[in-house]
Amino acid sequence: MKLKNLLLAVTLLAIVSAIAYVANRPGKPVESDPRVGQPLVERSALEKTAKLRLNDQGKTIQLAKQADGGWQVVSYYDFPADFSKLTQFVTELQNAKVERFVSASPERIARFEFKDTQITLLDSSDKELWSATLGKSAEGGGRLIRFGAQQKAYLSRLNAYLDMEPRNWADAQLVTLKNDDIAEVEIGFADAPAIVAKRAKKEDPFVAEKAPAGQRLKADKITSVLSTLTSLRFSDTTAPDDAKAGEAKQHLRTLKLKTFDGKTLTVAIGRKPEQKVIKTPEPAKDGKGGAAAILAKADEMAKAGAKPEEPAADKKPDDASGPAKAIEPAIETIPAGPVFAVIASSDEKAPINALMQKRAFQINDYTFTGLPQKANELWEPLPAPPAPKEEKPAAAEPKKS
Repeated sequence: MKLKNLLLAVTLLAIVSAIAYVANRPGKPVESDPRVGQPLVERSALEKTAKLRLNDQGKTIQLAKQADGGWQVVSYYDFPADFSKLTQFVTELQNAKVERFVSASPERIARFEFKDTQITLLDSSDKELWSATLGKSAEGGGRLIRFGAQQKAYLSRLNAYLDMEPRNWADAQLVTLKNDDIAEVEIGFADAPAIVAKRAKKEDPFVAEKAPAGQRLKADKITSVLSTLTSLRFSDTTAPDDAKAGEAKQHLRTLKLKTFDGKTLTVAIGRKPEQKVIKTPEPAKDGKGGAAAILAKADEMAKAGAKPEEPAADKKPDDASGPAKAIEPAIETIPAGPVFAVIASSDEKAPINALMQKRAFQINDYTFTGLPQKANELWEPLPAPPAPKEEKPAAAEPKKS
């Protein structure tokens, strides 16, 4: 009897244990999202990309690939793109990975600040290859991302900066020559004839055609001029008919670079110089002051027949009160205008010729002020010839005994 009760108890315990296991066993594991751990952008999409579009806060930047493999900034007068900047941006896209899946809850996604900050890759027919909307940055680092129109949020360590200034995507380099390409340089001055320096080979020093007696070119000055011109970049651009650009064109100084293959690049740089003018007196608050008021008063006196006040008979011009002093006019200084560069290549197919038709190019002031301002800055005295060696008298031969 006792054995039968024991077996019954064991059986009951087994049944209860089975029920507890079934009730408490873990559910079927949820499959991980296939995007997690994968690159943010597949390499195949990047290879097919012909257009890159950035959107943020109502602004749009678009770059497009050309037939020759180069890229243009469609959003900035079709200027050539800064290839290093574009490469860095694409590299950051390619290196970023999807860290984890965050949420598919509409309530949570609504708090992730997904607005109009987007990156879109398109092919040559404007077909969308890949797109992502960027949300807010996560507290632990990274950026919340939503792909296309999907209502899923992911976290990625994307560090790409969306620069929404179109000019910053353009290649600012205006001259692509190198120092070793230059066979001849001509440096023009406003108040002196141009100085022309030539060399037969890139290893040779530059020699001036007409050097003053006892003078030669300063090698470091010529090197500095070449470095300035061959690295010329624009800081901003304006419309070709811009008033300030027009003023600068009236004060240009011209420099020319001739390459070993016979091409000539003409670079004209200038700006409206500083001016000092007589300052116009400001009218009083009641509108009766200034030069106009003085003239009006003189007219009134003339109509009334009044004569100018004469000095008293006992008052001498040089008495204790001193002679009358002339009133010196106030001088106002108008600062110099911005510096502009006008460039022309003898090669009709050179891209710089087409760019000059689109915009006027402003450059940094120090580029202009760093050039030699006077012709004598390029000369230095010839080194003195070495002194002749003194010949020592021959030693006398000893006498034979």
